[in-house]
Amino acid sequence: MPGVDGFMYPNEVELQWSILIVLYPYLTGLVAGAFILASLARVFNVKEVQPTYRIALLTALAFLLVAPLPLQLHLGHPERSIEMYLTPHKTSAMAMFGFVYLWYLLIVLLMEIWLDYRKDIVILSRTKTGFMRLVYRILTLGSQNISEESRRVDDRVGLIVTIIGIPSAFLLHGYVGFIFGSVKANPWWSTPLMPVVFLFSAMVSGIATVLLVYQVVNKLRGQPVHMFCLDAIAKYLFYVFVIDFSLEMLDLVHRIYESDESFRSLDFMVHTKLYFSQIILQIMLGTLVPLVLLGANQVMKFGESTRRKMYTVAGILTMIGIFAMRWNVVIGGQLFSKSFLGYTTYKVEFATREGLLPAIALLLLPLGILWVLLKLLPPGEEEQTA
Repeated sequence: MPGVDGFMYPNEVELQWSILIVLYPYLTGLVAGAFILASLARVFNVKEVQPTYRIALLTALAFLLVAPLPLQLHLGHPERSIEMYLTPHKTSAMAMFGFVYLWYLLIVLLMEIWLDYRKDIVILSRTKTGFMRLVYRILTLGSQNISEESRRVDDRVGLIVTIIGIPSAFLLHGYVGFIFGSVKANPWWSTPLMPVVFLFSAMVSGIATVLLVYQVVNKLRGQPVHMFCLDAIAKYLFYVFVIDFSLEMLDLVHRIYESDESFRSLDFMVHTKLYFSQIILQIMLGTLVPLVLLGANQVMKFGESTRRKMYTVAGILTMIGIFAMRWNVVIGGQLFSKSFLGYTTYKVEFATREGLLPAIALLLLPLGILWVLLKLLPPGEEEQTA
């Protein structure tokens, strides 16, 4: 057996990134994937997914608002974040994320949501009373014109913003894979396919999230869950999942074929410390089972109830599998020494700053924000029909 288990040499870098850093690319991936699904309805005019357009946008916003918090909690000094904008470090990929995040939040996502909801906001500012009337008046930003001409302008500008938002979503999450892939000293991360794999896995997780959120939201609102919409989302999820899985297998085959000096150590990791998270959770439960469930619905005709259950199970397992993939990349890449002779173990604490409890809270927080957003900006009956 290579190396020594549970030991790293004194001159080696010990594990520094915790579950919070696992959570960070996971949340940004959900944002990018949800926005890409919304773009199918807005830019590519895919009528089948139109009922999820507004839900996908609000889902992306909810997760985007929480996405930087794991980093802030990990660093411990959130008040220093402003320095990223006041004294920009142009050669730091991580520092540049601040500008990418600000661009995507203010220019892309918030603008598209406001343009799409502007008519509704103006109407609500006239019909609501009390405090909520004041809230909606503020949200109008002083624009009360909801004529047909103004709505056409909103649609044209919104389309342009969405088109700009597609590469912006790729940039938002692709740079995370770029950061890992550019660390040449770590063979687990150093692969040119890392940014591409991160992008497609982000699309997979985002689409799966919207598939689940759409069903839950409509059930809670007493609205029908349209099967034509679920079938379309599941179809796109299946196609993107196949591409994502193929890229990961391509990377694996390349590593096996190359078999450099790090291969023996990485192989040992997969068969021991990462066996459950990678083989069981990521590949078997989180990839193969969802692909079988989704693929079966592409070639066979099941009843609506059966299809809905299969889509739900596939969506949940997909979310678990993508999280396991992020775990294996972030944590797995730190469990072995640079000399490939020593290994260490990561133990997740519970009620600490970087423990399991704050991680769970950060995972649930976007759902609470989404609930508030849906109360403030309801999807509307017109979005529930094709």
